Amino acid sequence: MGRTLQNTMINLGLQNACDEAIYQLGLDMEELEEIEEDAGLGNGGLGRLAACFLDSMATLGLAAYGYGIRYEYGIFNQKIRDGWQVEEADDWLRHGNPWEKARPEYMLPVHFYGRVEHAATGTKWVDTQVVLALPYDTPVPGYMNNTVNTMRLWSARAPNDFNLRDFNIGDYIQAVLDRNLAENISRVLYPNDNFFEGKELRLKQEYFVVAATLQDIIRRFKASKFGSTDSVRTVFDSFPDQVAIQLNDTHPAMAIPELMRIFMDIEKLPWNKAWDITKRTFAYTNHTVLPEALERWPVDLVEKLLPRHLQIIYEINQRHLDHIASLFPNDVDRLRRMSLIEEGGIKRINMAHLCIVGSHAVNGVAKIHSEIVKTQVFQDFAALEPEKFQNKTNGITPRRWLLLCNPGLAELIAEKIGEDYVRDLSQLTKLHEFVDDDLFIREVAKVKQENKVKFALYLEKEYKVKINSSSMFDVHVKRIHEYKRQLMNCLHIITMYNRIRRDPAKLFVPRTVIIGGKAAPGYHMAKMIIKLINAVGQVVNNDPVVGSKLKVIFLENYRVSLAEKVIPATDLSEQISTAGTEASGTGNMKFMLNGALTIGTMDGANVEMAEEAGEENLFIFGMRVEDVTELDREGYNAQKYYDRLPELKQAIDQIKSGFFSPEEPDLFKDVVNMLFHHDRFKVFADYEAYVKCQEKVSELYLNSKAWTKMVIKNIAAAGKFSSDRTIKEYARDIWHVEPSDLKIPPPNEPRDAVEDKTPNGTAA
Repeated sequence: MGRTLQNTMINLGLQNACDEAIYQLGLDMEELEEIEEDAGLGNGGLGRLAACFLDSMATLGLAAYGYGIRYEYGIFNQKIRDGWQVEEADDWLRHGNPWEKARPEYMLPVHFYGRVEHAATGTKWVDTQVVLALPYDTPVPGYMNNTVNTMRLWSARAPNDFNLRDFNIGDYIQAVLDRNLAENISRVLYPNDNFFEGKELRLKQEYFVVAATLQDIIRRFKASKFGSTDSVRTVFDSFPDQVAIQLNDTHPAMAIPELMRIFMDIEKLPWNKAWDITKRTFAYTNHTVLPEALERWPVDLVEKLLPRHLQIIYEINQRHLDHIASLFPNDVDRLRRMSLIEEGGIKRINMAHLCIVGSHAVNGVAKIHSEIVKTQVFQDFAALEPEKFQNKTNGITPRRWLLLCNPGLAELIAEKIGEDYVRDLSQLTKLHEFVDDDLFIREVAKVKQENKVKFALYLEKEYKVKINSSSMFDVHVKRIHEYKRQLMNCLHIITMYNRIRRDPAKLFVPRTVIIGGKAAPGYHMAKMIIKLINAVGQVVNNDPVVGSKLKVIFLENYRVSLAEKVIPATDLSEQISTAGTEASGTGNMKFMLNGALTIGTMDGANVEMAEEAGEENLFIFGMRVEDVTELDREGYNAQKYYDRLPELKQAIDQIKSGFFSPEEPDLFKDVVNMLFHHDRFKVFADYEAYVKCQEKVSELYLNSKAWTKMVIKNIAAAGKFSSDRTIKEYARDIWHVEPSDLKIPPPNEPRDAVEDKTPNGTAA
């Protein structure tokens, strides 16, 4: 979520008033804003997307709730010591959190372990351990519409009789100390991005948020007029018309068997009725196609922790496979491929398959990704129910990612096309009229230069390096992962360095290369990549021959509040994942909206950015998905590129020989070995095209006017990538609700009309 203060002032239309009031108190608002901690309660793009979606849902007047876990410790703080990443706990609540309100009156029990009893009266899950879920509510204000939605985060609490009720031998002190075991559930965020770690505590977290949330939703449904009660029993027929639940990846997949358990064991609905309601309630968004990221929980673990849920999953699977077998008799291989249970070795539950079978809609997050989902990853399911599969291209909120972080540019745009674009970003197309307006071109360039000077000052303060603010700011910020190919950027840096040294007198377009991002603490290769970037920076930044022509900065502790500083100052945005691996990307959109040009592969949303702006207005290079597939078919041979490309050979030889690590010459042997023998992401295959494309970038940068014209064309084409557009599509195609642009009257004005005559709205 990042910081909340400035976002709240902007959405409430109070920023100028607050700035002025604080100024009159002799204080500086920016200094105040810098005191607030980031709320970093998720990993990379997946967590940030949810935050943008909450902003858009409130701005569109949808009655929507964001549910999650109130982690005591969020994503770790990253320190760089001697070039290595070191993790520190993110104690973000140390000074309290003024934006949250605890709601103990809505506390709910969550059950674990125990066993299943089958009786004539029905099935019961008994002898469980109970953990309480305490909700904390954070307001989510819409933009200038007097709507405030809720983000409800659950915190784990031990019940007061924890360890004291059962056969206790009287060790009261130990029993109280053991309360920590229950409360550990919401202690810390697992810091993996695009990687599945099958730990029991993680499964507990996933079920914890699901069980608390579903009870909350059902309580709210029963309290509304829709939960009409037949004598005692609630009628749930209207449930899917009143409630839509969007599963943000498979992490909350246990919601499917949990809702089935509630309907059958507690509300006594028959299977078919429960299953029909469940399917119509849930929709699933897939966020990655990397096999190592797909959740596959061991059956033994689920049986121990959630025995009733395992039974329900088996029953879902049995009925699912019976259906497949009726359509494709004797096709045992298809049954194996489509089963929710993977046999062979240890039995596992494929959570993506559970989500597909248990949802009425499945979507990818960019056109190319949704195609890959349909034709490759889940092709058997798509063949069965093609109408279930959709695309919803990701977006970003223009409030945080333009108004808040780049007020200079936002103001400039408003002067030309008015202020309405903030709520309807498609209006940015009106900027096309000004592409040849010399004054506007100069003003856009001036705003960018001011942002660069400001960020250069920040860098010089934090990193004690002199930054040439007229150099090209070449920025690569995102989680560190092999598929995102920070290594390819690193090879380009080394190549530029070698070119400068080979011919110091030759014209060279100066660059400040900024790379930032966190590596998962257990991801060895990602940590080696950070060390390599820092080692290369040490050499480059201290070589007098290079001077101010080339600087390399590794941005420590990349997070939302730092993104808000670096993105507006960026000239060149690096989006260079191997085609077919980045589901969408959203950083790419933030850079586009803030006046950077993109160098990128035809991957994720880059494809649609090129479609919107014209491919000639992005620097597109490298293999397409088809080329990658073809290369896989014939076999990728890294050695071939090393032998053919002298500059690549020189760079690799330098890394291998210890040129960048003289005190430990074979420090990077694992990296080099990976690049030659098991590089799944084919860095060498795109190196030549990447370097050539970078030469075109430098050439254009020399012509400031032509560069800025291209920038304006990009900003004018960025309208599609508002999360407002994304959420309108979810609302229309999946949730079946109407966004309302009705501005609710402010609380100080009397409300007219009758409260209960509201249009029927689904709670998403």
